[in-house]
Amino acid sequence: MKESLKKYAELALQTGVNLQKGQGLLIQAPIEAVEFVRIVVKQAYEMGAKNVHTEWSDDQLTLLKMTHAPPMEVLETFPEWRKEAMISMVKDGYAVLNIYGGENPDLLQDIDGKRMAAVTKARSNALKEYREYMMNDRARWSIVGYPTLEWAQKIFPDDTAEAAKEKLWNEIFRIARVDKNDPIKAWEQHNAILKKAREYLNEKNYSKLHFTAKGTDLTIELPKGHIWHGGAATATDRVVFNPNIPTEEVFTMPHKYGVNGTVTSTKPLSFQGQLIEDFSLTFKDGKVVDYQCEKGKEALKHLLEADDDGASRLGEVALVPHESPVSQAGIIFFNTLFDENASCHIALGKAYPTNIKGGSEMNEQQMDQHGVNDSIVHEDFMIGSADMNIDGITEDGTAEAIFRNGTWAISF
Repeated sequence: MKESLKKYAELALQTGVNLQKGQGLLIQAPIEAVEFVRIVVKQAYEMGAKNVHTEWSDDQLTLLKMTHAPPMEVLETFPEWRKEAMISMVKDGYAVLNIYGGENPDLLQDIDGKRMAAVTKARSNALKEYREYMMNDRARWSIVGYPTLEWAQKIFPDDTAEAAKEKLWNEIFRIARVDKNDPIKAWEQHNAILKKAREYLNEKNYSKLHFTAKGTDLTIELPKGHIWHGGAATATDRVVFNPNIPTEEVFTMPHKYGVNGTVTSTKPLSFQGQLIEDFSLTFKDGKVVDYQCEKGKEALKHLLEADDDGASRLGEVALVPHESPVSQAGIIFFNTLFDENASCHIALGKAYPTNIKGGSEMNEQQMDQHGVNDSIVHEDFMIGSADMNIDGITEDGTAEAIFRNGTWAISF
């Protein structure tokens, strides 16, 4: 285990954020991950980091605050000092590593949705500038998974806490390719495959995508000048990094006014400590006009109403083959970082400006004119399955097979 943790830390720092000598590093992590964080911090300083700052989180403290903080005013505000600290670090060139502990998806199921919505809105509005650094690749950032006990037991409920955690570690190591002799080289090879996929789609320059599967018949218009990304990204400082470990997707942005039809989720969505399950959304001219939901309907309602308009429109569409390493696990992870890489998915909310030519230089009015969605949220949910078919529609209306039966209809 010790050797695997060391390899995982190296992967996060070298392939993930690609930490450079003399650069600062901001780590966000659950307190349960303290031993692993110490390994990461030690390696970061050995690589020449000028400073490593860690921000800790704890599910139980979050639950206590959400349950007992009496005035809504506390939940409706975000500390100015914390906002300024986070923004000042990315402005100073810090890389950001999120060691994501997979929040307990049932943690806040009994909390009033209005309280959760207030926290989300306050945080999102306060950190808008910080988020722009991330979504425009002005800062190098990466998310890696860490198996907290509660998350592990949610996945493996019949095991003891420690046994469940060990099982989840093994799955994370396999999916992140840490079980390979040289994980960094394995990721270079994997990124090369994703590069071929995105280059193919960029060359094709489809005007629309048509998704069909059980409960899904959805057409997504793609804006002119859209760009497919996937795997490694290049920051504005020209340094290559991997935003997500794992990642199996290639993705672009939908036209915010060009989505029509119905789509059905294929995996639960963990949102604000609550599970949203078995739901479908119906779109007209880009906006959700109807939805059905078996569990977590109130949470879904608050997500769709997080702002005046953007939260009910799409900001991302991503293609993931059904046979990806995450899908092969045969596990529902109740965690978007992993579940989104087992399945094609779409995201409600803000689009990545880098997914359209010149997007990082556009103002809000220009983004709207080009069909780029803006919102205070960005929430991926899974729609892919073994029976998913996807056609790319060319400008002249010709349909070409991209996915058949859940996987690529093209060889890369």
